[in-house]
Amino acid sequence: MINQQVLQGNWNELKGRIRSKWGQLTNDDLQQFDGNVDRLVGVIQRKTGEAREAIERYLNDLTANSSSAVGQAADAVRDYAHQASERIQDGTEWAAGSMRQGYDSLRDQYEEAEEMVRRRPSEAAAVCFGAGVLTGLVLALLLHRKA
Repeated sequence: MINQQVLQGNWNELKGRIRSKWGQLTNDDLQQFDGNVDRLVGVIQRKTGEAREAIERYLNDLTANSSSAVGQAADAVRDYAHQASERIQDGTEWAAGSMRQGYDSLRDQYEEAEEMVRRRPSEAAAVCFGAGVLTGLVLALLLHRKA
């Protein structure tokens, strides 16, 4: 039995194949197709003189191959979407792990600096004072240069 839904759904592609098989059909002949398979078979039969059974067999093969091609395309799209989803999930997990690692590293560095300030408060104050003086000098030189 000819799959009418596949024939209608893939009509533009199948129309080309039908014209290749029966070259004496015109675009006008095939544009009359309104979903009625019996009418299509009748038009092909009148224009080509081909037996009804041969036309129906060809259309049946054509729709069977098209429906399997559509199924294969749907499977390919499903596989691609699944792979993309897995890659996105892997990327998200990697990013979350990297952020955790970065946060842990910063926290460790902060704790080390805090411990150093506790153990040697006067040295820490001297380092901060020196950094402040150095920053002030650099800014003064830059501002003096622009003026």
